[in-house]
Amino acid sequence: MNSKLKRYLILFFSTFKISAFTFGGGFVIIPLMRKQFVHKLKWIDDDEMLDLAAIAQSSPGAIAVNASILVGYKAAGVPGAIISILATIIPPFIIISIISGFYIAFRDNKYVSLIMEGMLVAVAAVLADLVISMAWDILKKRRAVEIAMLILSFILLEFFNLNIILLIFIAGFIGFMDYKVAKRRQNGLS
Repeated sequence: MNSKLKRYLILFFSTFKISAFTFGGGFVIIPLMRKQFVHKLKWIDDDEMLDLAAIAQSSPGAIAVNASILVGYKAAGVPGAIISILATIIPPFIIISIISGFYIAFRDNKYVSLIMEGMLVAVAAVLADLVISMAWDILKKRRAVEIAMLILSFILLEFFNLNIILLIFIAGFIGFMDYKVAKRRQNGLS
């Protein structure tokens, strides 16, 4: 088997498995992808994964699908993006098709309700891990602009209810300006 085909198969089955076991919304897929593609396969480095997660979250559409497209593209180009998106949408499609057929039975079942409540706790833990690890990655860089944006974004969202879309645009603009300043400094020193 050639290396391209092997990479495509690994990408498909990795993304399929992640999608099949991602409960609780699109944000949950980010730490699972990070574990698989950064730590296990080493196809993407931590900084790239952080960037891909930020792009996936700020782009229109489902975060899980956006993240899969970006990771698939990074791992294997356009074919990788297509493979990843298919592997991401197939499991929920199958699961929702089955559940919709038995919706009435599931709706009022106390055991199903208890299972869902238990899953909610696990999802909260996964999301807390994602937030802590992403914040830690930013803090480890010790870049004043990024740390200030992290703290200020939290304050604006939590205490002033700033519109998230406006915050994304502001943070994107500040990030772009920070990049331009860094590039200008680099060119000036070269």
